[in-house]
Amino acid sequence: MKNLEIAQMFERIADILEFKGENRFKINAYRKASRVIGSLSEDIEHLHKENRLMDIPGVGSGIAEKITEYLDTGKMSKYEEAIKGVEMGLIKLMDIPGLGPSTLKMVYKELGIKDVEGLEKAASEGRLRVLKGMGEKKEENILRGIRLFKESQQRISIGKALPIVKEIINSLKKKTGVKEIEPAGSLRRMKETIGDIDILASGSNRKEIISAFVSLPIVKDVLASGETKGSIIVEGNIQVDLRVVEKDSFGAALQYFTGSKLHNIHLREMAKRLGLKISEYGIFRGDKKIGGEKEEDIYSAIGLDWIPSELREDRGEIEAAGKKSLPNLVKVEDIKGDFHVHSNWSDGAESVEEIVEMARKLGYQYIAITDHSKSTKIANGLTEERLLRQIKEIRELNEKLKGIKVLAGSEVDIKTDGTLDFPEKLLKELDIVVAAIHIGFKEDEETITNRVVSAMENPYVNIIAHPTGRLISSREPYKLNIKKMFEVSVETGTAIEINAFYDRLDLNDVHCKMAKGMGVKMAIGTDAHHGSQLQMMEYGLGVARRGWLEKRDLINTMSYKELMEWLNRR
Repeated sequence: MKNLEIAQMFERIADILEFKGENRFKINAYRKASRVIGSLSEDIEHLHKENRLMDIPGVGSGIAEKITEYLDTGKMSKYEEAIKGVEMGLIKLMDIPGLGPSTLKMVYKELGIKDVEGLEKAASEGRLRVLKGMGEKKEENILRGIRLFKESQQRISIGKALPIVKEIINSLKKKTGVKEIEPAGSLRRMKETIGDIDILASGSNRKEIISAFVSLPIVKDVLASGETKGSIIVEGNIQVDLRVVEKDSFGAALQYFTGSKLHNIHLREMAKRLGLKISEYGIFRGDKKIGGEKEEDIYSAIGLDWIPSELREDRGEIEAAGKKSLPNLVKVEDIKGDFHVHSNWSDGAESVEEIVEMARKLGYQYIAITDHSKSTKIANGLTEERLLRQIKEIRELNEKLKGIKVLAGSEVDIKTDGTLDFPEKLLKELDIVVAAIHIGFKEDEETITNRVVSAMENPYVNIIAHPTGRLISSREPYKLNIKKMFEVSVETGTAIEINAFYDRLDLNDVHCKMAKGMGVKMAIGTDAHHGSQLQMMEYGLGVARRGWLEKRDLINTMSYKELMEWLNRR
């Protein structure tokens, strides 16, 4: 898939045009195209072959021509035109959070800064704060952005890694007939970011599997191609390693290469005390191999229940497996609906009807339409009048629908004084209210916490969305007393969201486990802005499972009838 590659090119064009001070309309068009293409679940090359590029929301004829040119020739003349005359160091600086193109233009002109090292040195020496419109706080934010940038260069978002792995695995199954093939490492554990991608397979045709792997269309470079292992580089300079092992060692190898390191050390110590030895080839008593074809062999040999991969972080899962008290983790088939979806009434791409049909294909019983409220003007937030019209449209649509229900909702801004963007009289008309902070991220902990608490105390607020405000790639969480939020959540019966958008995954897994222990109800919302993003439920589910959540911990697992009773109980 070249989706992310093309999305990154359009984002880069937008940055450079803004740096050069060009037309704002064009800049926004490229940014919108980047955002939509980057989160498409469908392969853009397939859309191109079927002449469906202009079916992508936000892609007009001009953008479609540029995509076509790149897919047909490997080049995009507009991209080359944009970067012409701009030094590569400056282009790299555009990826630093908190350093917008206009700020970059100023530091380049005033201080001659052309690369990350120069920017970090200037900020560390206090030379940025004296520039017009900067100050000490912005300088500190830029230093923080540099740190985040450096960290992000070493890790890959699960939203980028998982689609690549799925494409590789599906292709190898078709080309070679391989049956046993799984992702390993931190990706299999569904961590929010990962290092290199590891895939494990077994099969008698090992050479054929490796040969097919290194010959895949997505391969940019081949690092190694042996009899049992291949290493490739794919789009985004991401390394993918494939190991092909013997069938009778597949389970042991999968357990070994899934990790985590701490989990595996703990298992080996237990095995050693029992006179056993665990390796990637199997589990042994002396020289005798007593298991290894299945992962369960490793765990059962040392007296443990099999442990789901998402739990393998040495956070008490081994002790729980020994006591047969592991949680019965929530599964994809348990999910009955999504509580955070945007339509074309605000900044989403599809109509309510189109979203409903996509939700129906996922087997959902319900879907909540939660467009932005009026204060979020950049996202075309709904005025009170428009929201009333949308509620009426949804009520009329529900009269026609069979097998699925649409919840009339809103993602309502929590303002800086803790009040909500709509009056209670209007909130009362909604089926579901999702409250969120979109401004004032830099306030102190007490202020932020009081804003969230105030929203939860409103009788019409059902869910707090993306509660810590983080963006994994570019923004740290704002200061929030998590424990206090959970305490009030239990008191008021307000659910806390796991935002499934891959760059948020907010709450994270550690906080989810803490919430579970305190009796907090959770809600997964994809924050989808076009239909294909409904598939990001998978990422939210990964966080939930890593946080030890069970079916009973999530309101998404309720039937429609149960959900409406829960929503109307306050």
